[in-house]
Amino acid sequence: MAWKKELFGELENGAQVYKYTLTNENGVSASFTDLGGIWLEMKTPDRDGKIDDVLLGYDSVDTCLHEGGHLGEIVGRNANRIGGATFTLNGMTYALVINSGTKNNLHSGPDYYRDRLWDAEVEETGLGTKITFSLFSPDGDQNYPGNAQIAVSYTLTPDDSVKIDYQMTADEDTIANFTNHAYFNLRGHKSGTIEDQQVWIDADTFTITDAESIPTGELVPVAGTPMDFTTMKEIGRDIDSDYEPLNQAKGYDHNWALNHEKGDLALSAKAYDPKSGRTMDVYTDLPGIQFYTANSLHSSRGKDGAEYGSRSAYCFETQYFPDAINKPQFDSPVLKVGEEYHTTTIYHFGVEK
Repeated sequence: MAWKKELFGELENGAQVYKYTLTNENGVSASFTDLGGIWLEMKTPDRDGKIDDVLLGYDSVDTCLHEGGHLGEIVGRNANRIGGATFTLNGMTYALVINSGTKNNLHSGPDYYRDRLWDAEVEETGLGTKITFSLFSPDGDQNYPGNAQIAVSYTLTPDDSVKIDYQMTADEDTIANFTNHAYFNLRGHKSGTIEDQQVWIDADTFTITDAESIPTGELVPVAGTPMDFTTMKEIGRDIDSDYEPLNQAKGYDHNWALNHEKGDLALSAKAYDPKSGRTMDVYTDLPGIQFYTANSLHSSRGKDGAEYGSRSAYCFETQYFPDAINKPQFDSPVLKVGEEYHTTTIYHFGVEK
């Protein structure tokens, strides 16, 4: 295993931003930056051994800060949406910034973690080379309660996996619900539509939402609907079906309720590109996964001069369900004082010959 550190750019205040690249014995590499702990690149071989970058991303500080889509970002303290941009915890109501629809909060913004420099440390472990990004989030940050110590580590393993571990402790009860907003295109980040790539999701139900993508609290069976990925199918097969959840989101942008036992680190989703032969398996111990087909993505300043458009990638955002803090029937994202939030997601890259 090997790694290198190089200058990525500077912030307006002159602070230097670095890029870290981890490479394993197979020539597979993953790159990250201490600006937001953003996952920048994922280079893997196709069935002919050709290496390509399968992760959409940006290649400058300016584009990371100012382009849309949250490409490769660590999202916290709460990933996804909170309805009404408010929640009540221990009898206290907390108001968040409205940045989604007419009244909701998305990804805890607009003061995103991607806009901050994180501390970085690289080490060799029994599982591979690991880079850990650490951040202190003070009480009141993004209007959440409690001083929080956060660490997110990425480990590149010898079997071509990226293992992400999220950890947090806080001195008050608060919310901890992190994800990574990586956008994948297994044919290569500049290759265009992903509608002919195939996906499987281990979920018999999904959280149906209102018109502003806030769950109603009801779990709806996927059987007999375009939301059924219990057998592998092309993303584009049903994506334009006349089905209200798809019409609202202009494609897939929904949370699937995973079948695995609570807390088990289990295979939860798969993706396959028939043209390149690349595969990706997603493991998580969290109850939900947001499968998003980049319906609203539009950026003309992607890395390597790429232009990213709608349906040019997909995300598997592992998470507690959206608006879980306001839905007592959902698993709770509350982190109690004295406890540690620790969750793991693994993206394993392979090839089908």
